[in-house]
Amino acid sequence: MARTPLTCKRGLAYRRVVADIYRALDDGTRRLILDSLAARDGQSLFEICTTLVMRHDVSLTRQAVSQHLAVLEEAGLVRSERRGRCKFHHFDPAPLAEITARWPVQERKHP
Repeated sequence: MARTPLTCKRGLAYRRVVADIYRALDDGTRRLILDSLAARDGQSLFEICTTLVMRHDVSLTRQAVSQHLAVLEEAGLVRSERRGRCKFHHFDPAPLAEITARWPVQERKHP
């Protein structure tokens, strides 16, 4: 009976995570949210909604922004922490680093 190497399972998990990351980054609003968190980490839902309206003229309900944050969190790009009644969101670039580590950019010599 042949055993399946563990690397296969890791490869399947990697593909799922990468697909989640690309799906999360496929939406312009989610990219704006990540830009906002990259500029100033640890924002509440209210602060993120305010930034979207004031800086980007994107008017969404709090529920819609919360759903976008859930997709980003599922992909591992955003972490959240509760402090009292507030939930603060933090950008986590580690999943992006894993993708770029797979395809390192080498300096190319132009003729």
